[in-house]
Amino acid sequence: QVQLVESGGGLVQAGGSLRLSCAASGRSFSTYAMGWFRQAPGTEREFVARISGNGWMTDYSDSVKGRFTISRDNAKNTVYLQMNSLLVEDTAVYYCACPRNLRGSRRASDYDYWGQGTQVTVSS
Repeated sequence: QVQLVESGGGLVQAGGSLRLSCAASGRSFSTYAMGWFRQAPGTEREFVARISGNGWMTDYSDSVKGRFTISRDNAKNTVYLQMNSLLVEDTAVYYCACPRNLRGSRRASDYDYWGQGTQVTVSS
């Protein structure tokens, strides 16, 4: 079993920044890619970013590219999402997830393990 616990969400004004953290346990953390997804009310869960197990490769959705940065510290079994220049439309519950295979993907269905989510609210 894999346990994922997110933290760092909150309320921020448009243009501000937040850093989300996701602490993982229960699996060889550095072996697997990790992903961040988000879900706003009434919408499907959408891909935000993913990072390879060694941290060398990252992938971002077009909507966050250039504003968000995913990183990981394998010594701490933690993955981060630094969110800058936040927009009102970034408001959502953010989830970290661990994929079924080593590389992950942009599809939520390829991820077996999910955190409980952390709310990010961006006000205008």
